[in-house]
Amino acid sequence: MGDARDAVLPAGAAWLRRVAAGEGPIYRRVFEALRGAIADGELSAGEQLPPQRTVAGLLGVDFTTVTRAYALAREQGLVEGAAGRGTFVRRRTGEEEAGLIDLSMNLPPPPEGLSLAALLREATAGVLARTDPATLMAYHAGPGSLAQRAAGAAWLAPGLGVVDPERVVICAGAQAALSAILTVETAPGDTVIVEALTYPGLLAALAARGVRALSCPMDGEGIVPEALAERLAARGARLVVVTPTWQNPTTATMSPARRAAIVDVCAAAGARILEDDAYGRLPDPAPAALARLAPERTWHVATLAKALTPGLRIAYVAAPDAAGAARLATAGHALCQMPAPLMAAVATAWIRDGTAEAILAGVRAEAAARRALAAEILPEAIGPDGCLHVWLERAAGGPAQGLSLAAASLFAAPGVEARGARLSLGAPGKRAILASALRRVAGSPA
Repeated sequence: MGDARDAVLPAGAAWLRRVAAGEGPIYRRVFEALRGAIADGELSAGEQLPPQRTVAGLLGVDFTTVTRAYALAREQGLVEGAAGRGTFVRRRTGEEEAGLIDLSMNLPPPPEGLSLAALLREATAGVLARTDPATLMAYHAGPGSLAQRAAGAAWLAPGLGVVDPERVVICAGAQAALSAILTVETAPGDTVIVEALTYPGLLAALAARGVRALSCPMDGEGIVPEALAERLAARGARLVVVTPTWQNPTTATMSPARRAAIVDVCAAAGARILEDDAYGRLPDPAPAALARLAPERTWHVATLAKALTPGLRIAYVAAPDAAGAARLATAGHALCQMPAPLMAAVATAWIRDGTAEAILAGVRAEAAARRALAAEILPEAIGPDGCLHVWLERAAGGPAQGLSLAAASLFAAPGVEARGARLSLGAPGKRAILASALRRVAGSPA
């Protein structure tokens, strides 16, 4: 075997200097060098390894020796191959690093039959080919370009119908959008009505704004209209926050009649609605949003994080009117300057060329398979077909069972006591890992 320690090595091949001389099979020594480089951080996740023939030439060994070393690294989960592109250091998941299976983070599963990485590379290359990079790297104030707002309106259309792009604002994710809307609609000391169990990020945003969260009882369809009317009349609140589809965490979904009733109650009280419709595009067809029934009083927030991928950090807000959109853009700029221009451009390109709908279809297909798996292993779990998460009305284990879960206490509005857990079906990288986790939950004491 040749000595690579003194050779001039190509990019990504410096780890070959670790290949030790001595006894034992050569392929095993190449594998150990590769494993050590990954463990020490010399090679990072996603980094491409040199082609096997290149490594064989540098080490002065035959091609099959390197093939065997790479194959062993693949079997050990250290690297992965991509047809036509080569071999890459594999990203290790949080569940592998911590020894826990993560059911706490509500992510869309990998889209069935598609490679997000390949689609992102293609989209980014296209954006860079037709856009001056200096423009992408500059500050962008305002609600987004006309093209971006038109793409946002197109994304919202299945649930809202035709939306004037002048009402659409591009935000750096749903959390930024919620915080900006609260800045526009509330003052410190105000009261906002929320679901008894609700999104923890909303509770954090309300606390940061100095606004009181007043819980409203829920049933299988979400907020109860009669209870909402009583609270609006008694407390003088002028903003109601709801998640009408696949409510987080309970999965409650409002029927058309319930949606109309909530809109009527708010209209009678003169209250605005903040519709956090994170999951509204996932059912097929998309349910009619509250903003479709009452656009003049509703702030509609739709994030791409649950339907496509959280890495884009893009959310679209349909404001009640163009003036509200302008105020929201100003508030959003004060909070976080802007969404990343490159990500906004990728989202726009995906919506315009149909890629976003293809990813959405892939996410739906994988989510449906995972929900069916959960129904088989854990029939007590509550949630519609295809839902990204399910709700258990009992405790469901934790680190002692090798699980990371989202307990009911994380979602409880002030003064609310709740028992249960949300299980996120999209977080585990593979269905087999999800199945293992669900079996542990099924076997955990009630």
